[in-house]
Amino acid sequence: MAEEAHSQVIDQVVQRALDEANLTEKHLSAVAVTIGPGLSLCLRVGVRKARQIAGSFNLPIVGVHHMEAHALVARLVEMELQFPFLALLISGGHNLLVLARDLGHYVQLGTTIDDAIGEAYDKTARWLGLSMRRGGGSALEELAREGNAQSVKFSVPMKQHKDCNFSYAGLKTQVRLAIESKKIDTETPIFSASSQDRSLRADIAASFQRVAVLHLEERCERAIDWALKIEPSIKFLVVSGGVASNQYVRTRLGEVVKKNGLQLVCPPPKLCTDNGVMVAWTGIEHFRKGRFDLPPPADEPEDFVFDLRPRWPLGEEHTEGRSGARSLRTARIHPSLTSIIQSSTPQSLPFNNDVENMKHHAG
Repeated sequence: MAEEAHSQVIDQVVQRALDEANLTEKHLSAVAVTIGPGLSLCLRVGVRKARQIAGSFNLPIVGVHHMEAHALVARLVEMELQFPFLALLISGGHNLLVLARDLGHYVQLGTTIDDAIGEAYDKTARWLGLSMRRGGGSALEELAREGNAQSVKFSVPMKQHKDCNFSYAGLKTQVRLAIESKKIDTETPIFSASSQDRSLRADIAASFQRVAVLHLEERCERAIDWALKIEPSIKFLVVSGGVASNQYVRTRLGEVVKKNGLQLVCPPPKLCTDNGVMVAWTGIEHFRKGRFDLPPPADEPEDFVFDLRPRWPLGEEHTEGRSGARSLRTARIHPSLTSIIQSSTPQSLPFNNDVENMKHHAG
């Protein structure tokens, strides 16, 4: 169970982070923790630990939006990245195109209406019998280098929809049908496949990847056009999230931004996948603006109800970006981060963290 797995390692992970930074809790100025979106059971483990530390050492606490953290970590490694900028956030659970107008002020241009690209990569990798030890995305990208990307004629999703939303459920179905038509035994791992069978799998992998990323390219093209109409000063497209580690994705999107006169910013792969650095950095950004909660009580009761936001939009939807095909599972439960910040009053506490030290450790 995910909650149990998190609970078993949370203490040692936190202690290891402190040890590697040569710090103790007494050196901290605040505690940042992801409060959404995500699975409530897993979020609760992290929030409980963060509040225990904050309460024991009288530290303010910063609740962080997971997807905002993916976008903002690029500002830790790219000094020239200033607001406004466009961000494509791609992972196993999310596809999100947002215009970052300022810290905490986002316009959602497009989102996932069913499955995200990372989930499609992982599912295709499993069907092709690839090892998932390093993740399906990297395994599929490696196999795709052996294949002919034009050999299987998959359709690009949502060609008829002139918006910036994403859909990968249909492409997954196309892949499954292609595997069945070529009579590939999905129970046979790739290392046991014949050379002919491996070649067929490589062709499917390459063809899938070409179309999956072409869907990203087309959506980004339109998003750049929309974003420049709203904020003409945009210079950067940030691509982050686990799938941003994929070199093919980076190369193709690099061509898109070059054609549109922008620059591509991708965090290093270790900061693309979920990591504590991105949460800490986002906490720093908001803490400097006075956006935090006061320290919780040291003796907080066990049955305290935490502020968890499993379904939490990052920004308000752009009018042209709304989709009538939106899945019910993306229905809102919490107001967007942008609307919450715009209606709140910042705290006023001096910022004492050594930001340059943070950048040094992240690098």
